[in-house]
Amino acid sequence: MSLQVQIALRTRKLGVLIRDARLAARKTVTETAKDIGVSTAFLRAYEEGRKAPSLPELEVLAYYLNLPIRHFWSSEALSDDSARTGPIDLNRLAGLRHRIIGILLRQKRLQASISIKALSLETGISPSRLTAYEMGEKAIPLPELEAILTVIGGRVEAFFDQNGPVGKWMNEQTTIQEFLQLPPDLRAFVCLPVNRPYLELARNLSELSTDKLRSVAEGLLDITL
Repeated sequence: MSLQVQIALRTRKLGVLIRDARLAARKTVTETAKDIGVSTAFLRAYEEGRKAPSLPELEVLAYYLNLPIRHFWSSEALSDDSARTGPIDLNRLAGLRHRIIGILLRQKRLQASISIKALSLETGISPSRLTAYEMGEKAIPLPELEAILTVIGGRVEAFFDQNGPVGKWMNEQTTIQEFLQLPPDLRAFVCLPVNRPYLELARNLSELSTDKLRSVAEGLLDITL
C-alpha cells in the first residue's frame, strides 16, 4: 500500500474519531470550531475525512473535549463524558505548536540526512509544502506527519506537547489512566492517607543508586540479625 493511500485512509479514520468525540461531548460543529479556532467548514471537512487536522489542532481538540490524545489512534467509541475547556487561547497555542513541530521535523530530517527533494519523492508531498511545514507556515495534517516520519524515522509521540498547558494536561490524563490500571487493592492502598509515608519511602528508595540500595539492605540485615 502506497503512502498516499495510507494518508487517505488515515484521514477518513480520523474524521470518524473526531466526529465521535464531538458527539460524545454533546458539542455542535459550530461551537467546537469557534472554540478551537478553526472555521466550521474546516471542522466539517475533518469529520468527513476530506481534510486532516495537524497534531497541534488534534492536541487542542483533545484538550477541549477532555479526552486522551491516544483516542485518535484507537478504534473505540467514546463514553458519554462531559467536556471541559481551559481559560487559554487555544488558537494561539495551536499556532505556536505548529512552529515548534516544524523545527523538530526539520531537525529530524537533517539528522536522517534526507533532502527536501528526496522526502518529496518518497511521500508525494511537494517540496514547497514540506518547506512551509518546516517553517511553521502551514499546519501539517496528521496523516502527512505520520507519513513523513515513516520516511525520516521517528515516532509521532515524540512530537506531542510536553511542557505546555495541553502537554501537562495530557500527562495528567496518562497518570490517571495508569493509576486506574492498578489492581483494586493497590489503588485502595495508595488512596489511604495513612500509607503516604510508605509511598514516600518507596519513591526515595527508587531514586537511590544500586550501591546505596545495597548498603541500605545490608544495614537492615545487621539490625535484624
